[in-house]
Amino acid sequence: MNRNHRLFVALAACALVALAAPVWASSDETAEGRFERTLSVSGAVDLNVRTGSGSVTVTTGSGSQVQVVGKIKVRRGRLSDAEALVKEIESNPPIEQTGNTIRIGHTDDRDREWRRNVTISYEIVTPKTTRLAAGTGSGSISVTDIDGPLDATTGSGSITAGNIGAEVNASTGSGGIQIGSAKGTFTASTGSGSIRATGVAGAISASTGSGSVYLEQVAAGDVKVGTGSGGIEAHGVKGRLRVRTGSGTIKADGNPTGEWTLHTSSGSIYVRLPGDAAFELAAETSSGRINSAHPVTVTGTISPRKMRGTVRGGGFLLDVSTSSGSIHID
Repeated sequence: MNRNHRLFVALAACALVALAAPVWASSDETAEGRFERTLSVSGAVDLNVRTGSGSVTVTTGSGSQVQVVGKIKVRRGRLSDAEALVKEIESNPPIEQTGNTIRIGHTDDRDREWRRNVTISYEIVTPKTTRLAAGTGSGSISVTDIDGPLDATTGSGSITAGNIGAEVNASTGSGGIQIGSAKGTFTASTGSGSIRATGVAGAISASTGSGSVYLEQVAAGDVKVGTGSGGIEAHGVKGRLRVRTGSGTIKADGNPTGEWTLHTSSGSIYVRLPGDAAFELAAETSSGRINSAHPVTVTGTISPRKMRGTVRGGGFLLDVSTSSGSIHID
């Protein structure tokens, strides 16, 4: 038997051993399964979804049913029979219904090892007239086209929502938040990740430890935005505005009805106001220049890095400052 033939035989033997090996040879592998349930409802739905690990996706469908698909993964790890546990969950999924109130994924009676090794992701189709609270320890949340309100929380993962007919509260320990059209107040926080919200018809409060923030407001309400590091844009603001970033450019425009305060430790600031805006100006930069397209009646000492004065007789306070960067007021 020549060398090449011996090598071929050895490789073939290895392949046969691999094929004959158990499917669950690695402790990191999982047993998988799924369940489906259809629940009848009449009227507005109160929906509460929770999973320790897994994603949550909610879309709209029939006005009289809530359809639930659960996708199960069980780590073999320390569990003696992962397949048996999958079958148990398939036959008795964590779904509770009392009238139009539905709770999904609540497993408080399970032990810690069960929760640590079981992942269930949910795909839910619900009537548009749904109030939703969704939470996951680790995984993304996606919600579209419900009347709301919406309360979405994840320990780690992104949150995406669109066409929500009431207020939105979104919080993630790590991940981005993106909202398209919310007919109510919008509150968002992430430890690390960007925030983007458009079509918000109400007050806005958004904060991130590290990441950019982009906001578009379409109805009156105060706006408060903060990031440890990242640029901030706030457009169409129809109320008071407070913006602060540790490092990044700030851009803001709208129709103020109260004080605007904008501060960045490092970055330029761009403010656009209506052509007939009347306001008090307090602008200061440690390194950079100040430019205003509005006629400023200056009070005190004139300086390229510090400006105090009134515009068109005064009105709301525009307080703008940066430690390093220029200030532009149009």
